[in-house]
Parts: sequence; C-alpha cells; structure tokens
Amino acid sequence: MRQLLRDLWRARPVLAVLARKEFYARYRRTSLGILWAVGLPLLQASVLAVVFTRIVHFSSAIHRTNGVHVSYPVFLYAGLTAWSFFTSNMPGASTAIVDSANLARKIYFPRALFPLLVVTTGIYPLVIGTGVLFALVLALQHHIGIEFLWVVPAAALTVAITAGLGLVLSALHVYFRDVRFLVQAVMSVLFYLSPIIYSLNAAPGTLGKFVAYGPMAGPIELFRLATVGADHGWITAVVAGLCWFVVSTFFGLLLQSRYDRVFVDLM
Repeated sequence: MRQLLRDLWRARPVLAVLARKEFYARYRRTSLGILWAVGLPLLQASVLAVVFTRIVHFSSAIHRTNGVHVSYPVFLYAGLTAWSFFTSNMPGASTAIVDSANLARKIYFPRALFPLLVVTTGIYPLVIGTGVLFALVLALQHHIGIEFLWVVPAAALTVAITAGLGLVLSALHVYFRDVRFLVQAVMSVLFYLSPIIYSLNAAPGTLGKFVAYGPMAGPIELFRLATVGADHGWITAVVAGLCWFVVSTFFGLLLQSRYDRVFVDLM
C-alpha cells in the first residue's frame, strides 16, 4: 500500500493533465460546450423545485420543521450539487479499470489512477456548479455570509467519498462484472434515501436517523450549512461521511495494492 501511494503521488502531474484533457474533450464538439456541466443539474433542480413546491408541497413541510424560511430552489440545488458529482462520476469510477483495459496493457502504472482520473475530471463541473449555487443564493435569498466557505469542506468530502468508493468498486469490477449494474441499481434507490428533496428534520424519526448515515448525507448537509442552514443531525451525517471516506479509501487502497499486478491478466 505504501508503494502504491508513492506511485500515485509521483503520477499526480499526469493525473492533472489527463483530467483537464478529458473535461474539455467531453464538451468539445457540442454547441453549448461546458454550459452542459451547469445546465443539466440546474434543469433537474428546476423541475424538482416546481414538482415539490407546487404539487407535493415539500417546501412548506421544510419551513415548518426547520422553523425558518428558506428558498426551496436553493435548498434543492445545494443538495444536488453534491449528488450530481456523485451520480455523474460514481458509475464511471467503478468500471474505470476495465473500461481502460487497452491502455492498461501497454505500459505499467498504478491502475488506481483510472478511477481517480474519473473523479478528478468531475471536479471541474463541481467548481462550476458551486459558482451557480453562489449566484442562486444571491438571487433568491439576497444574503450570503462567511458561512458560504463551508462549500470548501463540502466539496472536498464529496470528492473524497466518491474517490474512495471508486477505488473499491473498480477493483471488484475486474473480478465481478455485475458491479456495473449493481451500482446503477443502488444509485437509483440512494437518491430517495439521501436528504436531497427533503431535510433530515422532515424525515420520520427512524428514517431520519437511517438517512443521516448515507454516504452523501454529510456532503449535502455541509452544502446546506453554507447556504440555507443545516438540519439538526448534520454533525452525525458529516461524521458518517468521514467514516465512509476512511473505510472505503483504506479497503480501496488495500485491494488496489494487492491485486494491481494481476488486473491486466483478468481483463
């Protein structure tokens, strides 16, 4: 594991260059370019805000449980900022080693670089999305303070958890090709089990405690702390998120260091 960490540290300039190239190549031939990185999460937030404000009336429930007036579009987009990064990069990170089999066979370097490349590429849209969140707070809440700096640890925890899980799942995917479909199934369920469209305070007692231990609950609550104010159980959610990061990163590095040399033989 120590040797793997040394190799990854030496490869960090390559990681930065490839991530920048992948990001610009993703939108190079599109008419709107990198605006798609902002447009898709913003469109999703707009649709959900209309549905849950006008039809389901989630916004009024959040006002009652939190005891303060919050802008539901800002509340929703704060949660989607973390979730969009996770859902956009987790599937690719979990299959990155197998998807890059042709390159992996040509020259030796740590195969853990592949899932980390996917996650690092996603940092660019995350930074843009955070800027949009800043603009939404100014436009809809007309106030922003020093608490907005909480977006820095929020973004860092989002990236860290995604990278840790990507290291684990990309190693497992070499041996079990069902991981691709398992990730898709879990992501579709996890959306509703994360405090994105609702707050921890609004969730029923037992469910609220369960939701707080999800992998994305901590980053979402930190983004909310920076904008509309976090829920009462935000500390529990953040500690749980740190646990997800530590445990997944440890086992991910363990798997990558132990089986790195035989990955190519199995692809």
